[in-house]
Amino acid sequence: MTPSSNIRLLYVARGVRGIGDGFATIILPVYLIAIGYSPLAIGIIVTASLLGTALLTLVIGAIAPRHDLRTLMLLGAVLMAVTGFVFPNVRLIALLAPIAFIGTINPTSGDIGVMIPLEHTMLARGVADLERTRAFARYSLIGALSIAAGTLGAAVPDFLVRMGIERPDSFKIMFYFYGLLGLTCILLYWLMPRTRVAETGAVAPLGPSRSIVYKLAALFSLDSFAGGFVAQSLMALWLFTRFGISLSAASVFFFCSTILGALSFPIAARLARRFGLINTMVFTHVPSSLFLILAAFSSDLKVVLGLLLLRAAFSQMDVPTRTSYVMAVVTPAEQPAAASVTAVPRSLASAISPAFAGALQATAFSALPLVVCGVLKLIYDAGLLISFRHLKAPEESRGAMSSGRTAEQDAGL
Repeated sequence: MTPSSNIRLLYVARGVRGIGDGFATIILPVYLIAIGYSPLAIGIIVTASLLGTALLTLVIGAIAPRHDLRTLMLLGAVLMAVTGFVFPNVRLIALLAPIAFIGTINPTSGDIGVMIPLEHTMLARGVADLERTRAFARYSLIGALSIAAGTLGAAVPDFLVRMGIERPDSFKIMFYFYGLLGLTCILLYWLMPRTRVAETGAVAPLGPSRSIVYKLAALFSLDSFAGGFVAQSLMALWLFTRFGISLSAASVFFFCSTILGALSFPIAARLARRFGLINTMVFTHVPSSLFLILAAFSSDLKVVLGLLLLRAAFSQMDVPTRTSYVMAVVTPAEQPAAASVTAVPRSLASAISPAFAGALQATAFSALPLVVCGVLKLIYDAGLLISFRHLKAPEESRGAMSSGRTAEQDAGL
């Protein structure tokens, strides 16, 4: 099987996982409310899920150079399937939190998870420098569109209830479908050839790029810590409790917001070709944080949803550019380690804040997590610009950037 075929399989698998993430993030808080959990308890479960994801990613990063990548991906897909079939059959928090810790339900619907470092490494090694950002933009676009489709699936329990199915059973059906998506990923990864990192280049720990990667990891951790305050499950919970919107309405809103984020990925790739990766990451991120802060102080649901949609149009442009930048500023031999080192602290940081967000939502000003998130993200943007504005990706330092029509044609977007 050719490298391009492997990349296509990765794209498809990303889409399948995205569908599951899309509806799971929305039905998770509703399901937990239905079985009697408080906002604080929900925040603890979300934290357990994110913390488990972080630690599993750390293990994957440590063992990946010595094991077959396909085997590791298959194990991740098996874990996804098991999570879907087991999670809805447990109600005690003493059991549910450990299952969330070990399982794969992603409360943020973002680019975290045990599969991400492996897939990022394979994508980076499968394309040339000038095509790297485009490849990651396509990868992110597929993930976002599939998540958007999944968010519409969050309305299915409402339809099942109207058909006479008990509400708890309707949630079980959705979790079982999540498990079936895991089985589908098993098949997709099974079709890929056995591959070791050592077959595509020398395996090395972080060497000459160590300080760069650690500094990026610290900044990305701050960004993820901030994002954990408005993880999609918690944002859905806030809209449910603050404005009383229905599950169907929430699914449509998150579908629209995810589509806006997805459409921003190819735009981000074009902007990066013209203005550079760091500038694109920072100057598209700042307005998204300001929109989030403004939404916290509005009491009109239409205004809040409008501001959150504006935020969605800008907030994800740093996703493909961030990943492309990490892969660009390290040596090829350091790419697997760099992917893991930057992913794990981000996951750990995002695992801490949901528990605080759950507690803050229970205060008189339930929108406080939105304000905290926005302020911290503005600090992150300033730190990123100050620290890395002079460190260019190879395609930028070689003078490959263009401000004309030819650049857009070369980007292929």
